[in-house]
Amino acid sequence: MKALIIEDEAKTAAYLCKGLTENGFVVDTASDGETGLVRARAGEYDVLIVDVMLPRLDGWGIVTALRREGIQTPILFLTARDDVADRVRGLELGADDYLVKPFAFSELLARVHSIQRRIPARSPDRLQVADLVIDIPSRRTTRGGKTLDLTAKEFLLLSLLARRAGEPLSRTVIAEHVWGMNFDPGTNVVDVHVRRLRAKVDEPFEHKLIHTVRGVGYVLEERA
Repeated sequence: MKALIIEDEAKTAAYLCKGLTENGFVVDTASDGETGLVRARAGEYDVLIVDVMLPRLDGWGIVTALRREGIQTPILFLTARDDVADRVRGLELGADDYLVKPFAFSELLARVHSIQRRIPARSPDRLQVADLVIDIPSRRTTRGGKTLDLTAKEFLLLSLLARRAGEPLSRTVIAEHVWGMNFDPGTNVVDVHVRRLRAKVDEPFEHKLIHTVRGVGYVLEERA
């Protein structure tokens, strides 16, 4: 699943990003409301986690704009205020749930999963490219019926490539989504992980699915 965190407190954003990534999410972040709204409009997200008090545009403004435009991505509000009026306002504007800071990550994760059960999923739980099958909830990957033993990062990397199958992804995009960091041209972390992933996904099989796009990055697709 793919999540967008709109949160201006860097420590909170990093905490959420780490926890969601460890639980199989692909995560984007924004540190102000205007940037968050742009990303929410452009991205295909399964859930938005939105702080109410944000610079440039608050959470109320974000949910109002999205719902006015017909974008129904599930939204979980975060706030330091526990006023009933604020909770009611958020829900009336179109938010799906409301969590007061400070909170336990386990509760946030449970609420996200609850939202997903109530609302039809916008991303499939099962991804398939050729004979490669990725089951997101169970974190199980098979190819040709054979189970692949992937690390957490390898699973995230492969899930990202599969969700955007046929679309060449740059090393920068991969680094941002899988490691939650800006890509450093001086490091080969992306290439190393792609090489390890190929050893499990492609090398034992005749037809290769992970391809290098020269000058761009990598793409997952079935080629004749």
